[in-house]
Parts: sequence; C-alpha cells; structure tokens
Amino acid sequence: MKKLALHWKIIIGMVLGIIFGFIMNGIDGGRGFVIDWISPFGTIFINLLKLIAVPLILASLIKGISDLKDISKIKSMGLRTVSIYICTTLVAIIIGLSIVNTLQPGKGMPQDTIEKIKLKYENDAGVTDKLMKASAQKDAGPLKALVDIFPSNIFQSFANASMLQVIFFALFVGISLLLIGEEKAKPLVKFFDSLNEVVMKMVDLIMLFAPYAVFALLANVIIAFDDTEILIKLLYYALCVVGGLVLMIVFYLIILSVYTKKSPIWFLQEISPAQLLAFSTSSSAATLPVTMERVEEHLGVDKEVSGFVLPVGATVNMDGTSLYQGIAAVFIMQVIWPEGLTFTNQLVIILTALLASIGSAAVPSAGMVMLVIVLESIGFPAELLPIGLALIFAVDRPLDMCRTVVNVTGDATVSMMVAKSLNKLHDPQPKEWDDHYDEVK
Repeated sequence: MKKLALHWKIIIGMVLGIIFGFIMNGIDGGRGFVIDWISPFGTIFINLLKLIAVPLILASLIKGISDLKDISKIKSMGLRTVSIYICTTLVAIIIGLSIVNTLQPGKGMPQDTIEKIKLKYENDAGVTDKLMKASAQKDAGPLKALVDIFPSNIFQSFANASMLQVIFFALFVGISLLLIGEEKAKPLVKFFDSLNEVVMKMVDLIMLFAPYAVFALLANVIIAFDDTEILIKLLYYALCVVGGLVLMIVFYLIILSVYTKKSPIWFLQEISPAQLLAFSTSSSAATLPVTMERVEEHLGVDKEVSGFVLPVGATVNMDGTSLYQGIAAVFIMQVIWPEGLTFTNQLVIILTALLASIGSAAVPSAGMVMLVIVLESIGFPAELLPIGLALIFAVDRPLDMCRTVVNVTGDATVSMMVAKSLNKLHDPQPKEWDDHYDEVK
C-alpha cells in the first residue's frame, strides 16, 4: 500500500486539531485541558525546529559558498536576491492597497461595533506591547538595522537565533575559506558538508512528528478565540486580506511558470508541507529548516542558493506581511480617520511598508509593529493608535497564519528564480528519514 504523502498527513492533523479545539471550547474545563496537555506538544515541535535552524543555515551557507569557487558569484547572487525581494514586496503592497481601496471594508462599520472592540482590546497587553516595540524600533535610529547585521559575539547570535548575524558570519567564513586555498580549506569544508547532511536528516526525523504537532498547534489556536461576534463583524476585512494573499500566491505561480518553466501544481505539491507548517506556527523562522529541506531536495535548488536566499528571505522578505499592512492601514483609516485617505499618504504607505519589511528583521511580532511604524509615517494621530490596533487585533492571529504562508511561498519562489538565473536548478533528489536505516538497525 502506498504511503500517505506528508502534506496529507499534516492536513488531516490540522483538520482534527480544529475540530478538537471547537469541541474543547464547548466543554467545561476543555480549554484548560488543551493548554495543559495538548499545547505543550506543539511548543516542543517548534523548539525542535528552532534548535536546528542556526546549524542548518551555518552549514548550508558555508558549504555552498565554498563550492562556488568564485567570490564574484556571491555578489551576483546577493544582488539578484535582494532585487527580486524588493520587487515582490512592492507588488504585494500594491495588491493590498488596490483591494482595500476597491472593496472599502472599513466604510460604514457600525459605531457600536467600534466601541465594543475599543473597550475589549484598547488596553489589551498585546496591543500595548506592540506599541512599545514600535516606539523602541522608531527611536533606534535609521541605521540600526544595518548595525544589527554585524555581531559582536557570534555565540550570542547563535543563542538568540539572530538570522542576519548568522548569515553574515557564514558568508564571512565561506569567503575566508575561498581565500585560504582549496587544500587548507578542505577539512573544514568536509566538516560543514557532513554537518549539513546530519541536520537535514534531523529535519526528516522531526517532520515525522509534524501531523501530531499541527494538531496541537491548531487546537490551541481555536481555544484562543473567545469572542466569535467580533470575529464575524471583522470578517469582511479578514476576507480582503485573505483574498489579497491568494492573489499574491497566484502572482508567484505565474512568474514561476513563466521564468522557470515549472508546473505551478508541482510546485505547490512539493512546498505544501512548509506552507502548512507556516500556517500552523505563524513563524517563517521556525518553518525555515523545513522550507530549506523542501526547496533543496524536492524543488531541486542547489544548497549554495537556498542556504543564502531562504534565510535572508525569512528575515527581510515579508510579502504577506507587507500586503497585510497596506490593507490594515487603509482599513483603520476608513473606520476612524477617513480624512487621512489621500493619494500622497498611500504613496508614503508603499514606501514605508517596503522599508519597514527590510529593516524590521530583529523585531518580534513584526507585522503589527511594522503597521504602527507605517501609520506613524503618514501622521496618524497618536491618540488613535491604540484604537486602530484594537480594531484588527481580534483577527490578527488567523491572518498572521495566512500571511506567513505567503512569506514562505515567496521565499521558495525567489530561491527557484535565483537558482534558475545562476544555472543552479537541477532535478529534485528527495531523501527519506530511513534511507540508511537498514545499515544500522
């Protein structure tokens, strides 16, 4: 009997997790049971993925750079990657603004709904936390993001999973290996090549647990929704965001089909485990090891390309988040600050959202934090900011799950485009966790 594909197992786990969450929501003590006995398994799974993210980036990128044999190729790959990321982010923001201006989800929202949302979420700890983080980011200075790329203690960077600092260190080591000559570099190159194989095998083993983990993660998400009335009132806004995200994925599939000549259906089938995991975890960083494994082994991208493009993308390429910011910013203005809806302000939103997506790599909960920065850039009244965030806070988690899917899909698409442009796209060679099991059992 043919084994059930991983993405189907994950989908089954997600569906059962959602059903189980709704059942537990209706049972006295059910919420506490999920938090105490189910949710920890999702946390363990995310911790395992985060555990291997840094060694995977380090090993993959150092080995990839040393295999290039030519420093000029690094510059070429970097320029192409950043250029494509900027272009896709601009497209995402423009799609978002086009949808929200056409459908106007915030126009005519009942005042009693606004008041209810305001009372419930305006002083919420989550809203306050996002405002404080945005303020700290704004006060940090224009070149803070650049300074943060260069670590003073690489072991601290490893511990904090500061991806850009890890990438910089890996590039630094890789380039230095090229400059000391092939003979002297060989022992260290062989070490990182072996480490890369070990960590990729760890990804395969961790993914055996994925269907059960997403069950736990989705059940925990469902029990967190305690006010379905507000969710229904915000459904039109949420559908605008989801519609924009779907259009963004269609855009990826079109450029992928035209440029790489690969089937969009094949691409979605191969990357779907990473997409489903991104949906379940709401974290591009946590999904990164799986994204790298799918892109290298199942999409056929050489590791020197995926090892650079994907970690950079997980840190600075936030197409889904940027699209969401455009829609959320205009939606908030439509509801409580309609006089701010000028053409000039929307141009500022495009520019600020683009810069914020590049410069917010080290900021946790980046989506809403970046949104505050975008709103402040157009002179949004400071006293209305808590109300603005409160308006969208109730549906932020499910939308965060959706936009993370787009972020991961965009990273995979760009990695294939860069690989194609550098002749680094080959036939996929997928590996299974038990390839060598017979040798050791």
